[in-house]
Amino acid sequence: MTLKGTVENIIFYNNENGYCVLELVSANDGGEYTCVGNMPIVTVGEELTLEGKFVTHQRFGEQFLVEKIVCSAPDSIEGLIKYLSSGLIKGVGPVTAQNIVDKFKGDTVEIIKNNPLRLAEIKGISKAKALTISNCFAEHIKMQEQIMFLQSYNISNNTSIKIYNAYKENTQRILNKNPYKLIDDIDGIGFITADKIAQRMGIAKDSEFRVRAAIVYCLKEAAEKQGNTYLEVEEVNKQLSGILDLNIIDYSHLLEKTYENLQFDLLCKIVFDGEKRCIALSKYFNIEKAIAASFIKLKYGAIPINVDTLFLIDEFERINNITFHKNQREAIKSAVENGVTVITGGPGTGKTTIIKCISYIFDSLKLKVEYCTPTGRAAKRLSQSTGQEAKTIHRMLGMEFSGGLLRFAYNKFNKLSADAVIVDELSMADVVIMNSLLNAVKDGCRLVLVGDKDQLPSVGAGNVLSDVIKSQLIEIKYLTHIYRQSEDSLIITNAHLINQSKMPVVDNESRDFFVSYKDNQEDILNSVTALVHSRLPKFTEVKSTDIQVLCPLKGGVAGVNNINTQLQRLLNPSDRSKAEVKFGNTVFRVGDKVMQTQNDYELEWEKLNDDGTIEQGTGVYNGDIGFIIKIEKAANLILIRFEDNRVAKYNFEGLENIKLAYAVTIHKSQGSEFDVAVIAVTNGPPSILNKNLLYTAVTRAKKTVVLICSKRVMGMMVKNNYVKQRTTLLKKFLIEENNKYVSLYSHTIV
Repeated sequence: MTLKGTVENIIFYNNENGYCVLELVSANDGGEYTCVGNMPIVTVGEELTLEGKFVTHQRFGEQFLVEKIVCSAPDSIEGLIKYLSSGLIKGVGPVTAQNIVDKFKGDTVEIIKNNPLRLAEIKGISKAKALTISNCFAEHIKMQEQIMFLQSYNISNNTSIKIYNAYKENTQRILNKNPYKLIDDIDGIGFITADKIAQRMGIAKDSEFRVRAAIVYCLKEAAEKQGNTYLEVEEVNKQLSGILDLNIIDYSHLLEKTYENLQFDLLCKIVFDGEKRCIALSKYFNIEKAIAASFIKLKYGAIPINVDTLFLIDEFERINNITFHKNQREAIKSAVENGVTVITGGPGTGKTTIIKCISYIFDSLKLKVEYCTPTGRAAKRLSQSTGQEAKTIHRMLGMEFSGGLLRFAYNKFNKLSADAVIVDELSMADVVIMNSLLNAVKDGCRLVLVGDKDQLPSVGAGNVLSDVIKSQLIEIKYLTHIYRQSEDSLIITNAHLINQSKMPVVDNESRDFFVSYKDNQEDILNSVTALVHSRLPKFTEVKSTDIQVLCPLKGGVAGVNNINTQLQRLLNPSDRSKAEVKFGNTVFRVGDKVMQTQNDYELEWEKLNDDGTIEQGTGVYNGDIGFIIKIEKAANLILIRFEDNRVAKYNFEGLENIKLAYAVTIHKSQGSEFDVAVIAVTNGPPSILNKNLLYTAVTRAKKTVVLICSKRVMGMMVKNNYVKQRTTLLKKFLIEENNKYVSLYSHTIV
């Protein structure tokens, strides 16, 4: 419906996203209405035509939710005075506004726009001030015109504000020239959205702008959603046929021309996998090439250390009353003596103890060591298990966000001073963060990479651990002997059985691994809710909200989304004492367990340290879990306290990157460890329900696992060795760089 009227009062306005709460006096009935939504900057006295709907707010009552807005200067004398004195124009208060309107009356707006020097006829207004008034007014009008231009193409208010904030007065010019530029510049706008806008603007279906954007879109989607750093050209063409709704055969000349231009503009690289022609975004091509060069340089550039490594290992064993397995001793020796060493093994194979021993030896040698992981949760766990300060890779590198770009204080021009860097949970590191780390490592530094090769690969692009292992050019030490295992513990035993494609041992008399066979989704859902709500808290003495439900899939009765809804209803029900806000189809309320689903490097947080000091910083990352501690609707604000005690402030639009986290997908649980994990597995595609996924889920639990699924599905997963192979270039580049190094420096390599 439409609501017309005059702005009486601006209650709240967020300059970053345009979220506004205002009072509007209706032109129809004279009634006063509270209007909320994303809007361009509006002022008191301005005439608005709003499209939207009335909604009822739990606390503030009836409000008009704005979906579209048209602004115009007021035409009444009283409205003009309010409008000019609202703060819109610097230096114009109520007295000056009154004088201007008294002098020019109904011609006031026309004078300000087209003949501003006449304002100097008024006492107290110089010619310079007259021009300032006109310029401020013009900028405000231009902004509103740009917003209305965007809305004329059915672009939502929220998206319009985002676009305007990026392009300002150039909005119309940029979009008229190439609307596909939105994909690169505006978060949340992909090819599909930009293409709809472009089609409304009359861009031809066979425009090279369109084809070019679609190719880049395919490659970005492949990298960000499947982890592939390149695709076969034939595969891209197949995807383009559906995306562009064009007969690719008829437009083969246009495609070839576009591929050539993408290479010429340095956006893409054509590469060959055998005889197959492939295409990669230059970004990932260059990153993987740089990673390979760094690894090979570190491999051959290690500074020899004059030390009896075996003696120090023996000494560590005596001090700690342990005996290392032969494979473990070899891994430690390699880490101390080689430039780069990869140590890989499953749960219970002693990776943490090995890191402790390597740390002990490096300390004995007075070497400076840095410890890091890809995620905050993994860093916290490494700190607790080793007694050493571990940081996220981002934090260790001194992450900074400036001018919309992520930068690191430590980089190829400002190296870390560390003599050795130990990286845990390497399987989670994508090529982007791995390259940033390698850029910052100084020549001669020892790099120790620890991870489980059988875990799911990184969420981001690439497959660093797997590619390095497959290249066989770096020292790889495999840990196969299981140490961390007691007679009544089945978690580790069963994790290794699953990894060997064997059915897990089901003994519900055990204290840590339980299986409940359920054949349909309703029964699985009921079991999950009963276990989390009442049964497991009594058995494990772990709070319901600290029990983590893991699922392979989001959809379905027993998928992540519905389990979250049901557990929220049981564990944190609606209550008048709890503020809540609805975003999309999800209600968020104070007390809810939530997860960040995208890296946000700019988000500010505060943390109260144990010594009483307050630490401030930026950055909340994909997979961080916390609880909503405060919702302030009038201020468009939500506070979330994460597990490491950081408290981050979100506006309501930031909730697009927040999900309920009573249940999460197994992929999102990577790098995390939970005291109690309930794994709910429903039937699904074999490409997802495989051994690799089940192994990852089971190894997330420290103390208790409850697996709920049908016996048939469990058997299918255990026997299913299918893992979709990522297409990456790192292995190829490692081999090329090694051959190049050997060819150039073979006379110096011992």
